[in-house]
Amino acid sequence: MDARASAKYLRGSPQKARLVIDMIRGKNVNQALAILRYSNKRAAKGIEKCVKSAIANANEAAEKANISVDPDDLWLKLAFVDDGPTKHRSRLRPAPQGRAFRQQRHFCHVTVLVSSDKPGDETKAVAAKPAVSKKARRGGAASAPRSKTTAKAAGSEASEAPDKKAAAKKPAAGVKKASKAGSKLGAALRRKKKEEE
Repeated sequence: MDARASAKYLRGSPQKARLVIDMIRGKNVNQALAILRYSNKRAAKGIEKCVKSAIANANEAAEKANISVDPDDLWLKLAFVDDGPTKHRSRLRPAPQGRAFRQQRHFCHVTVLVSSDKPGDETKAVAAKPAVSKKARRGGAASAPRSKTTAKAAGSEASEAPDKKAAAKKPAAGVKKASKAGSKLGAALRRKKKEEE
């Protein structure tokens, strides 16, 4: 059983709210509320209200469906923050030499989804069936480059195997190239190479 709650127009930038959301995502509801209660961030208070609202929504939905759900078994399945409006909310702050600096008042929307299912159930279903884009399903030019690259990779592996002698003749990767002809070091390196060959 899943239940969703959202808190809109929370004060503060979405970037700062995401720092708090990242701490509680995937955790048990009790752990999440404890983290939010003792967090030092300003966004934590609004997010805590949103989580409590999601728990209440889960209880309400369970009662309507005549299912028993223990609030202690709920966990945060999904939590994300979206940008809120900043348009028409900009302010001007006086700055030196008659200038004015623009200040934007940021707002964000927080959405939380709590679930009573076990955390491992959904991951198996997702792993069994990978997502395919619309272009790849249609076929044609969108899916063709992938098949060409796999064919090239298979062909290159087959062609590399018989050329063991050619690979042995190549110099080691650690050998530095000789510098210009005028330098003494470059000439010495060239002499050593000739002696080794």
